[in-house]
Amino acid sequence: MCDITFRQANGADIKQLLRIETAVFTSSWSEDAFRSEFYTNAYAYYIVAEKAGEIIGYAGVWMILDEGHITNIAIYPDEQGHGYGKAMMQELLRIAEEKAVRRLTLEVRVTNDRAQQMYKKFGFKDGAIRKKYYPDNGEDALVMWVEL
Repeated sequence: MCDITFRQANGADIKQLLRIETAVFTSSWSEDAFRSEFYTNAYAYYIVAEKAGEIIGYAGVWMILDEGHITNIAIYPDEQGHGYGKAMMQELLRIAEEKAVRRLTLEVRVTNDRAQQMYKKFGFKDGAIRKKYYPDNGEDALVMWVEL
């Protein structure tokens, strides 16, 4: 995993994050949504994963007092399967703990077994189902949570 580095994302990264977002998700965030995260949402914290100076993935979390909500985790499809998502999740959890977050939640598609298995390796547990959560196809979301 030494071939990637992490840093806090900033507004200058938005175009690259959009490229990753549309390559990974069928229902992707807009540029305005990302701008709001970087310039309006005081609770948002994003990191990027860089390999050879290029952004290959990103993750975001909202941290409010001692609770956090993971908003996105995405790695370019051709960079998946190398442990980068796992490394990014470790970094996100490290940052959350450093900022005194005690509990994290996230939503994941009920059909995304690969992501669910990764989250479970980090101690996430199944919570509720959000019916018809995803606007592209009306798929349900599984809410998962972990105590840090």
